[in-house]
Amino acid sequence: MVTAYAPGHWVEFGVATAGAAAALAGLLVVAISINLERILQFPVLPHRAAQTLILFTLPLVTALLLIVPGQPDAALGSELLVIGLAAGTFLMVGDARVPLSEEERPLATRLVSRTLPPVVTCGSLTVAGATLLARAGGGLYWVVPAVLASIVFGLINAWVLLIEILR
Repeated sequence: MVTAYAPGHWVEFGVATAGAAAALAGLLVVAISINLERILQFPVLPHRAAQTLILFTLPLVTALLLIVPGQPDAALGSELLVIGLAAGTFLMVGDARVPLSEEERPLATRLVSRTLPPVVTCGSLTVAGATLLARAGGGLYWVVPAVLASIVFGLINAWVLLIEILR
C-alpha cells in the first residue's frame, strides 16, 4: 500500500505535529496577552493575531484527524477537504475586510502577510483531501507543506505580535 494513501502510516507524524502545534498555539496566547494593549492600538493586528491562531490550530486539527484510529480514508479525505476550504475562505474573507496598513501597501509585503498564508496552507490541505479521496496526485504528502507553511507563516506573525510591535 502506498504511504500517501494510508493514513495509518501517518500516526507518528500526526502525534509530533499535534504536540508542536498545540505548544505554538499556547505560546501565541501568551504573546497576545503580553502585548494585548499594544496590539489593539493597530487596526490590522487583531486580525493578524486571529490569523496566527488559525494558522497554528489548522495543523493541530489536521494532526488529530490523522491519528483517529480506524477512520475510513474517505472520511479523512472529506474532512481535510472541508477544513482546507472552510479555513481558506474564512482567512481570505477576513483579510479582505481589514484595511491595509502602511507596511502592507507594497505588493510583496501584502503577499507574504495576507495572501500566501491561506493559499499555501489551506490550498495544500484541500489538495491533500481531494487527492486522498481520488487516491491519485499525492494524497497525504500534501499535508506536509500545509503544516510547514502554517508553522512558518504563524511564526512570522507571532514575531510581529511579540517583537516588532514594540519597535
